[in-house]
Amino acid sequence: MARQIRNALLAGAIAAAFMTQPAAAAERITVAWYGGNWGDAFKACVADPYTKATGVAVTPEIGTSTTTLSKLQQQKNAPTIDVAWMDGGISELAQAAGVLDTLDPAAIPNMKHLLPQAIYGGQGATYAVGTGYYSLGLTYNTKEIGTPPKTWKDLWKPEYAGAIAIPSPSNSSGVPFILFMAKVWGVDPSNLEPVYKRLAALDTALLFDSSGAATNAFQSGEAVIGAHFNVGAWDLIDKKLPIGFAVPQEGVWATDARLHLVKGTPHKAAAQKFIDTALTAEASQCLATRLYLGPSVQGVQLPPDAARKLPWGEKGSVKDLQLLDWNEVNARRAEITDAWNRQVARKR
Repeated sequence: MARQIRNALLAGAIAAAFMTQPAAAAERITVAWYGGNWGDAFKACVADPYTKATGVAVTPEIGTSTTTLSKLQQQKNAPTIDVAWMDGGISELAQAAGVLDTLDPAAIPNMKHLLPQAIYGGQGATYAVGTGYYSLGLTYNTKEIGTPPKTWKDLWKPEYAGAIAIPSPSNSSGVPFILFMAKVWGVDPSNLEPVYKRLAALDTALLFDSSGAATNAFQSGEAVIGAHFNVGAWDLIDKKLPIGFAVPQEGVWATDARLHLVKGTPHKAAAQKFIDTALTAEASQCLATRLYLGPSVQGVQLPPDAARKLPWGEKGSVKDLQLLDWNEVNARRAEITDAWNRQVARKR
C-alpha cells in the first residue's frame, strides 16, 4: 500500500510538472514598443485584445527603435524579446543584423489584408510588416506663433532662437531630417556641409533623441517650434494644449511603425499570433483613431475627425506620402551621424 501511494504521488508530481511547464512558457511574451502615448495605444489596440483572446500576457519592453535594435543584437543568441516594433530605417538595419525571423503568411494570415507597401521583403522572405504611417511636420505653440509656419526655413527666424526642437540621429527621424533639409535648402545631398552649418547655427532648446522628449518640450513650453511627428502633435492638440501642426510648402516625409518577429524566440507561435492580432482591421482602426497612424490594413473606415489627422489627410492615401529609400539612407547613416556629432552636437 505504501509503495502504491508513493507511486501515485510520484506520478501526480510528474503530471503536474508536465502540465505546468508548457503553460508557464506560453503565459507571457515580451514585446518591444515605444513609450508615451505610442505604448498606451499599442497596449489598448493590440496587446489587451490579444491577451483577452489568447490568455497570453504581454510584457512591454519600452524604448526607441535604436535602443531596441541594440538590445536585439546583444540578445542575439538568447533573445528575451519576442516581438519588436521598430521604425522604418531601423527595421532594415535589424534585418541586416540577422536578428529577425521570416514572417510566415500561413501562421500570420492577416498579412493578406495589408497594403502592398506595408510588406517588407516579400517573396517568401518577409521580415517586417507595417502597422501604420506617420509624418514629420512643423509643430508650434499657437500662443507664441499666431500664423502657422509656411516653410521649414522659418526655424531659422531670429524670434525663435532658444526655443527650437529638432531630432538627433538617435531618433529614427534624425538622419532623414538632415537629408530632407538638404532638399529644403536646395543642397546637393552628396555634400551636406552647408546643411550642417545651418543646423549648427540654430539656437535650439532641444536636440531630441525620443519622440516623448519632443512632446514634453512642447508641452512644457521649452520648445515653441520645431520638427515633430503628427502623432505627437495631435496628441497634444487633443489635450487642449495650445499646439498646432503644419505641413510646410516643401512637404513632409513619412515612414511607418513596423512589427518584427525576433529570431530565436522561444515563444514563436504566441509571437506570431500577436503580430496577426495587430494586422486586424479593428487594431488598425484603433491605432488610427488613437495615434492618427495612416492604416496599413486595407479597407479601414474612420470617422472624419480622425481621418483629417492622418499623415495623408482626410481624402489622401499612402500614395501621397514622401517615403524614403531606407537602404540609401542607411548607407550614409554612420557618415551623417559622425558629421552631426562633430559639427552640430558638440557646439551646444
